[in-house]
Parts: sequence; C-alpha cells; structure tokens
Amino acid sequence: MAELTDRDREMFKRQMDIPGFGEDAQRKLKNSSALVTRVGGLGGPVALYLGMAGVGRLVLAHPGDLTWSNLNRQILMRYDHVGKPRVECAAELFERLQPQCEVVALGDDAKDDNAEEWVSQVDIVCDCPPSFEERYALNKACVQLRKPMVEAAMYGMEGTLTTIVPGETPCLACLVPEKPTWWETYGFPVLGAVSAALGCLAAAEAIKVLTGFGETLKGKMLSYDANAMDFYKFPVQRRADCPVCGSV
Repeated sequence: MAELTDRDREMFKRQMDIPGFGEDAQRKLKNSSALVTRVGGLGGPVALYLGMAGVGRLVLAHPGDLTWSNLNRQILMRYDHVGKPRVECAAELFERLQPQCEVVALGDDAKDDNAEEWVSQVDIVCDCPPSFEERYALNKACVQLRKPMVEAAMYGMEGTLTTIVPGETPCLACLVPEKPTWWETYGFPVLGAVSAALGCLAAAEAIKVLTGFGETLKGKMLSYDANAMDFYKFPVQRRADCPVCGSV
C-alpha cells in the first residue's frame, strides 16, 4: 500500500482535519480506484471531486466528440475542444489539476461485452450515463464481480442517488426492472447546476464507500427536487425474483 507523502499531507490537510477522517481514510483514497461513466454534466463533477480528494486512479469512460450543446454543464470540457473527443479533454484537465491521479481514458460506452472488464479494474463504479443500456450493463457486471456501485440519475430539476452493494442491497434491476419509455433519446432537459449538485453528492458517497467513513446510502434512496429544494430519503428493498441479483 502506498503511503502518504509530505505533499499529500499538505494538499489534503483540510479534509484529514474532519473528525474521524484522518490519515487512514486519506491513505485508503490514495490506494483506491474508481470507474466513472460517463463524465458529462453528472459524471464530470463526480470524477473531478474524486480526483481532487485524492483517489489514486480514475477510469473515465465517455464516447463521442464535444458539441456546443454539451457546454452548459460539462465542466471537464473546454470551449476550444468542440469537435474533439470528450474523454481526451477530461483527461487533459486532470493533467493540470491533479497530475498525481492516474487517469485511464476510454472512448466508449459501457456495454455487455466490455463492462465486466472495466469493472474488474476498479474498487467502485460511479454510474452516471444517459442511457439505461449502459446502466444495466454496469449493474450486471458489478453484481457478478461483487463491486459497489454509486447509482446517480437526474432529469430536469430532479435527481436520485443510492449505493448498490451486491448481496446486501437492491441492484438497479430491482429498482428499475424495465427501461423507462421516455429514455429513448438523450433529449431530456438538464440544468447544469442540478446535475453538478448531484455529482458532488455522488462523489461524497463514493468517498465514504471507499474509506468506510460516515454513513452511506446503502439500502436507501436519496431523492431531491431542486425546484423546491426538497430532499427525501427512503428505504429500498431487494426483489427476490430479480433476474440479476436474486441469486446473489
């Protein structure tokens, strides 16, 4: 296990000062890895704050080239990068902001034929893509490999967040057995501040899972409505007949 350096202690002093966090949690972050897919309006802040908190290795997945319509919310992207691969822009930003964090950039969607390989490389998955095909593929891989997954989703002014621990909590297929009909296109409304707020909460959740610090959303769902700034937390249950995790 890699030990903290004097520079680490200086850089992360303020978070190590949090009661109960300390050097032990920081050391765990330095030696941990996370997959964030994708790194747009929701996943971008997740990746950013995991890296800035000291997570040692990030695997970032995001296909396609940057468009003008991405720039209202995708904080890892740059104005002068339009027309170029998005994931490359995200990786370049980490070279400037947090060069100590090893970044692996994958220019593809999560699919049934690659998700298990990706998940096997990390300690935790942060599930932030816009399509349920990707979410279901990651969920299945996490259940098979017994890897925790922070599940974050938003639409318009609303967002939801939970932590999936295979064998202990419901998986995504328990919570959403069928793909919503409204998710056929990616044309759903997004206010950047709403997706970023959820991304920050998801990053905090992943940090807690990786370090064992604090209380996670394991077995609970957090839901918020930014229109009224209402937050709700309620229990969620496994389905015994779930085709993905029912036998786990």
